[in-house]
Amino acid sequence: MTTQAIDWKAEAAKRKDDFLEDLFTILKIDSVRDDSKATKDAPVGPGPKKALEEFLAIGKRDGFKAENFDNWAGHIEYGDGDEIMGVLAHVDVVPTGTGWETDPFEPVIKEGRLYARGSSDDKGPGMAAYYAIKIIKELGLPVSKKIRFILGTDEESEWKGIKHYLETQQEPDFGFSPDAAFPIINGEKGNVSAVLKFGGNAAGGTHKLVEFESGLRPNMVPQDAVAVIDSKQPEELENAFQDFLSGQPVSGDLAVDGHRVTIQIVGKAAHGSTPAKGVNAGTYLARFLSEFNFGGDAQDFIQVAALYLHEDPAGEKLGVAHTDEVMGALTSNTGIFKFKADEEGQLTINMRYPQGTSEEIIGKSINEKMSQYSVEVTLPEGKVPHYVPGNDPLVRTLLDVYHRQTGLEASEQVIGGGTYGRLMTRGVAYGAMFPDSVDTMHQANEFMAVDDLMNAMAIYAEAIYELVK
Repeated sequence: MTTQAIDWKAEAAKRKDDFLEDLFTILKIDSVRDDSKATKDAPVGPGPKKALEEFLAIGKRDGFKAENFDNWAGHIEYGDGDEIMGVLAHVDVVPTGTGWETDPFEPVIKEGRLYARGSSDDKGPGMAAYYAIKIIKELGLPVSKKIRFILGTDEESEWKGIKHYLETQQEPDFGFSPDAAFPIINGEKGNVSAVLKFGGNAAGGTHKLVEFESGLRPNMVPQDAVAVIDSKQPEELENAFQDFLSGQPVSGDLAVDGHRVTIQIVGKAAHGSTPAKGVNAGTYLARFLSEFNFGGDAQDFIQVAALYLHEDPAGEKLGVAHTDEVMGALTSNTGIFKFKADEEGQLTINMRYPQGTSEEIIGKSINEKMSQYSVEVTLPEGKVPHYVPGNDPLVRTLLDVYHRQTGLEASEQVIGGGTYGRLMTRGVAYGAMFPDSVDTMHQANEFMAVDDLMNAMAIYAEAIYELVK
């Protein structure tokens, strides 16, 4: 059989029922990283471990060689050769948050859309890529390179699993991660988080901030925010709250119990790399509170969030804004807000930055802006920008296959999101979202169109074969 004679879409369609059955198995596993339940045998918690084991078991069932590396990561292997092609996916998912209309771990198909946490990020695309390799194997197509389908367990946080894998296993010579969008992502911005730490003194004001909580992960726009306040004048807050909500893109609730006031704000979640697509509940709550008299470190916490972080997805107020002609603009998302009276406060700002700026420049700018407040600024080590030139044979092949199967324009792209593709010198991200796909990654009611997954499977099968034949 010649490759020209292969109807890749037909081959994918033949396997649709089996594909969905296997995907449902993985989607039903709550694989949010949970350090509170981590053990030596389950280093990022029992959920990611179970999802990894199930995926590897599927590979073994289908006759592949599958190996588990201490429940940090694993790979499914096919073919032989001096070069290794890597296809890197992940089995962990972000926390579910609120606002779901279905159980996020009971996958359901409605009107052609598969709803579940992980359906688009990254269990659905990952399973499509695995089935692409399975098609190549079942067709008996000759390959001259080794294919490794590599699975990580904490891509949504610290990447410890994949780093553990690469400590003992050879970095693939080239490859892609099915964790973004078509036609290709051959450039990824740098990724760094600034952590702003405040003291816990909340005394001295008309209102005392007892607690402020918003956000689940730095790479998610917070959908929910709550503040608990002990107030000498609770009616002052109560009278102003509805006026504040009027005309704002958030909803909320304020409850008074004696001198205790509890305020809740609901915004809109989004991926942290695209903060303008979300509505940050945390900064809106801080903006409301900033009009009132709080004391001590609580006042600094509120003012910083309101004055420097609210409605500023480009980081202009922090002085870190930068735009590169190829990679685009820096984005800034405050994903974590925490304050507890008599303990401490923290704001975590996740930034995706293009070439032309650096962690050092960003850190210096933020420190200058924060000099008037009682706050400690740290920048844990992040990830530098990554770019594979558009004339690289890997990029050209992947774009050609995409164009051939879809008839759509195929050109290089850069994103703020970080994928495992950057771990390979010649690594990119490739699908599985199409230009007309609805992006619900990291949001409530996450879904992926089943047709998109099937079309991605066909593209992956042809692309992988073109690269390893």
